[in-house]
Amino acid sequence: MNWTDRRLQFREIMEKPICENPASVFDPISGRIAEELKYKVGIFAGSIASMTILGDPDLLLITLSEFSAQALRISRSNKLPLLVDADHGYGNALNVKRTVEELETSGVAALTIEDTELPISYGANNNLGLLGIDEGIGKMKAAIEARQDPNLSIIARTSAFQLSNDEDAISRAKAYENIGVDAIFFAGISKKEQLEELNNNTSIPIFIAPKGNELYDKTYLASKNVKICLLGHHPFEASIQAVYDTLKSLKNGIPMTELNNIASRELIDKVTKKDEYEVLIRKYL
Repeated sequence: MNWTDRRLQFREIMEKPICENPASVFDPISGRIAEELKYKVGIFAGSIASMTILGDPDLLLITLSEFSAQALRISRSNKLPLLVDADHGYGNALNVKRTVEELETSGVAALTIEDTELPISYGANNNLGLLGIDEGIGKMKAAIEARQDPNLSIIARTSAFQLSNDEDAISRAKAYENIGVDAIFFAGISKKEQLEELNNNTSIPIFIAPKGNELYDKTYLASKNVKICLLGHHPFEASIQAVYDTLKSLKNGIPMTELNNIASRELIDKVTKKDEYEVLIRKYL
């Protein structure tokens, strides 16, 4: 598989004057569905990985090996460029270096490293904070220097608009841009004024996971250099409800023929690539 081609596709997305909504994917089937629906990029979040792989909440209980293995499964199942949320890089700057090496090998097109103080510290009462900016810079430098393929995109992620203040958020964006990250990802940004200030002070692509309803107009976002706007992780959430409802219906005696929202055999065959495998069976077996 040519991972570089996907990384170049991702870089093309960052160069175009449009804003894309990535498909939130969590396993090979969801990745293929996103490809079938002609999404331009997929995103695999650390929070969703924890729930999918471990059945645990987003508390950084998942390991790098578990996360990178699932990223590889998703990547090999389809041809979409995959952006992954590598959280805090699973430790300090040295851990970030290892994280980039593993995820690059897993075929991802881009990854985010955040400057949140993780995991939750003793006595913090579940309140998150930010690393000092110097430590954040060190992590981003380690990520950039760790990649072997220069086409792999390294994105600095921060929640400074939400956890700190606007001035700090802009300072972090400028600092991370100055050391050479490929884009800035802001989680929790909520106001047009914040985005406009960010756009006025940076020149690299902006990614956002907005809070509230003010920052979802893709035309407006594109005009402010926003290339990626994450719309949450509803596909995985919907899958939980679908499984719950189906098992509940069966437990309550509802006949299989009367179940709702069951995938057709045609759709199942399509997302499992049955036709392709039938060709391979005839060819090799």
